[in-house]
Amino acid sequence: MATTRVIETATPSEHEPLFEAQKKIYPQKVHGTFRRIKWIVLVVTLGIYYLLPFVRWDRGEGAPDQAVLIDFVTKRFYFFAIEIWPQEFYYITGLLILAALALFLMNAVAGRVWCGYLCPQTVWTDLFLAVERLTEGDRRERIRRDNGPLTFDTVMRRTAKHTLWLIIAWWTGGAWVLYFADAPTLVYELATFTAPTMAYVWIGILTFTTYTLAGHMREQVCLYMCPWPRIQAALTDEEALNVTYRYDRGEPRGSVKRNAALRAKGEPAGDCVDCFQCVNVCPTGVDIRQGSQLGCIQCGLCIDACDSVMEKIGRPTRLIAYDTDRNVRARSQGKPTHIRLIRWRTIAYVAIIAAVGGGMLYTLLTRSTAGISVLHDRNPVFVRLTDGAVRNAYTLRLINKNRDARTFTLSVTRPDGTPLPGAQLSAIGDEDASDGRVAITIGPDQTREVRAFITVHDEPRGAAPETADVVFSIADESGASGASARDHFFGR
Repeated sequence: MATTRVIETATPSEHEPLFEAQKKIYPQKVHGTFRRIKWIVLVVTLGIYYLLPFVRWDRGEGAPDQAVLIDFVTKRFYFFAIEIWPQEFYYITGLLILAALALFLMNAVAGRVWCGYLCPQTVWTDLFLAVERLTEGDRRERIRRDNGPLTFDTVMRRTAKHTLWLIIAWWTGGAWVLYFADAPTLVYELATFTAPTMAYVWIGILTFTTYTLAGHMREQVCLYMCPWPRIQAALTDEEALNVTYRYDRGEPRGSVKRNAALRAKGEPAGDCVDCFQCVNVCPTGVDIRQGSQLGCIQCGLCIDACDSVMEKIGRPTRLIAYDTDRNVRARSQGKPTHIRLIRWRTIAYVAIIAAVGGGMLYTLLTRSTAGISVLHDRNPVFVRLTDGAVRNAYTLRLINKNRDARTFTLSVTRPDGTPLPGAQLSAIGDEDASDGRVAITIGPDQTREVRAFITVHDEPRGAAPETADVVFSIADESGASGASARDHFFGR
């Protein structure tokens, strides 16, 4: 008789929760090479962010003198001597491509070095942690206060911490809106409560996000919100430098006395004394001795902490160091180690960055200060006049990027530069026409829409083409600056 075997399955909720509750991390203060590098990066990057809106740059009369400005009123982006128009948004696209490629290059060289030193979340979290240590003390004092009774001293210290956090967050939001208007003027308007409502709204939003992300969520942003750790894991290779615990030297672990006794007997003894200093200083609570992990942002603070311990016990430093997986494996096998920063992957990234950057620089240096776009009338595409001539109508958009008014000469030709047989160019307005060309005046830093017509007289019979490509060209009085746009002429 056949029997039925019942297999009982348990849902995850019967054994463990579907998510892990947040464990508060108390990073300990540390001194060393990588901590100094992080302080330098913090001061430089935040200094640029907070002070750059107040830097002036003379662009001439009638132009804004703020060095970096995103001007929604005139639809311009100013960056020192560079001025980007809406039609040149491809430069922003190019910058985003360069940023992505630079991120890939940094990953190929040194893993998540961006996360550890340059990421805004890391920089502002470092600043908020510095404020927390200033008001509540280092790791042990903060743990003792959190686990102890609520006292007046604790309340005052926490109030001071959150007040400073809010001031930093508020100024972070305030600095951001200064990039969208004249900074000194907007600061005065904000102080006198006469600024636009949207300025206060965005300052409030950015104050809240900075205070929340840098003050409270911290490592949770890196672990759960940011996609880069997952992308980085797919891009890295065994030649990339990463913060690495050199287990071939550190294992087996033991206390200082125990390992010293083992060495005296000639028995294996590692340099790791299981002091947990590498864990205590980690801003994400990672134990680097367990290998590469999602939470490790490659900041190098565990290197500084471990080096200080090694110096105290008289052992060589860099038990934890920037190293490659290949070198770790080679040392365990007794083979020589080497670091290969220059390899096919890094060469490819550098070459692509140079190509994209060079192309952008070339187009930026050689770009015209004039522009033209053409839109052919769609209904009807052409009309036949009473005298038998064929007329096509176009809407032209002409751009003058100079600070002075300019008169442009508009002409139309075939793509090879030869005239269109029997064609006459005209435009609506008071433009003067001569030699098949039209003179159009455009004000300083302005665009102008012009209705233009191409009329082809069908004499002799059959001279008017059925369809022809045409090129509209403009040139200023000096002939030094011009632009062109291509369209079609329909005859039948």
